[in-house]
Amino acid sequence: MTIKTVTHLNFRGQAKAALQFYQSVFDGELVAVTYADAHAAQEPAEADQVMWGQVTSADGFAVMAYDVPGRLPFDAGEGAFFVSLRGETATEVSDYWAKLAEGATILAPLAPSGWAPLYGMLKDRFGVTWVFDVAVTYQPA
Repeated sequence: MTIKTVTHLNFRGQAKAALQFYQSVFDGELVAVTYADAHAAQEPAEADQVMWGQVTSADGFAVMAYDVPGRLPFDAGEGAFFVSLRGETATEVSDYWAKLAEGATILAPLAPSGWAPLYGMLKDRFGVTWVFDVAVTYQPA
């Protein structure tokens, strides 16, 4: 089993520009899925914003980012990042979820999603927001 944690940056309409900048700095591979790509756009003006994106480099650099939808509160000083915990199997991710969920506030239950076999979000008892998922290769529609 392999588990990774990655800094997950949150933006309001600037995720793509930020990911492009980090790609230019770290010479990594950029993957970005828009809300339109995922058929998840709830506001037409946000369709081309990033629902999920990442830059990874051969040197080991990794960062994820997304644009917080306008319907959700966002304060860059308070919610600027998540810790993303990605695993290879549902069992692996579920085991960590169960442990971190003790005393946590569940923001999105751990369940299958349109982009991953399992996805969930919680704020642990110390106020840190964790995003969990089973890592899969993105397949454009």
